[in-house]
Amino acid sequence: MREEKHKLRNGLVLPAVGFGTWLLSEGKEVEGAVIEAIDAGYRLIDTASFYGNEKGIGKAIGESGLDRKDVLVTTKLGAESKGYEETLRAFEASLKKLDTNYVDLYLIHSPVPWGARSDGMEYMEANIASWRAMEDLYRERKIRAIGVSNFEPSHLDALLKEADIVPMVNQIEIHPFHVPKETIAYCRKKDIVIQSYSPLAEGRIFSAAHLEEIASAKGRTVAQIVLRWHYQQGFLPLPKSKTPERIRENIDIFDFELDAREMARIAKTNL
Repeated sequence: MREEKHKLRNGLVLPAVGFGTWLLSEGKEVEGAVIEAIDAGYRLIDTASFYGNEKGIGKAIGESGLDRKDVLVTTKLGAESKGYEETLRAFEASLKKLDTNYVDLYLIHSPVPWGARSDGMEYMEANIASWRAMEDLYRERKIRAIGVSNFEPSHLDALLKEADIVPMVNQIEIHPFHVPKETIAYCRKKDIVIQSYSPLAEGRIFSAAHLEEIASAKGRTVAQIVLRWHYQQGFLPLPKSKTPERIRENIDIFDFELDAREMARIAKTNL
């Protein structure tokens, strides 16, 4: 299997497909899935403090037989953890759970606390304080790359007015039924790499007849053609599964190509 890579502006190379772990329970479930993913060839594991499974992921990586440097780990600052000192404490807690002395990619999980009915702008001062802490951790080489998640152009504009380091990654929800064109265009203009979470629309793609038709014509699964759609647009998808066969299928997307007509059919909205 030939796996593609993507280089961030600071030189860190990310795999084109990572393994998502949202809703994989702490303990044997996440441990087994991550070990299976590593065995299948995944070299980026994505988690968050909010997911509650960092300890299991750290254990699985430790038991994988690979050197720590060969598996990239992403985790995220909790949406409720805003501020300089709060960020330092949260980061140290994640390091301890992951049983590592550094993180490859650290993201602010959301510009607003979960459940807040807000456009997020009143939280930006606290987000900027968190970002300053992350910049310091990056300079101390405790983090190899820093970024954000769920940030829209207004949040990024406010952050960039104060930031020394432009976010290297923005992890956002993208799938054929949801293509946030404005945020994508902004990130591309600023050279911010886009990782796509929920790339399979939490399973909703499997009920779309037109996707099944394309997959059948290609001799591929629906998941594979949708993940290839992400890849051909320069998005780095983070599919999640606990089923070994699907874990392996989801990374096996580099030996076929979708033509322009197929790309257009997959998306409800063309970029």
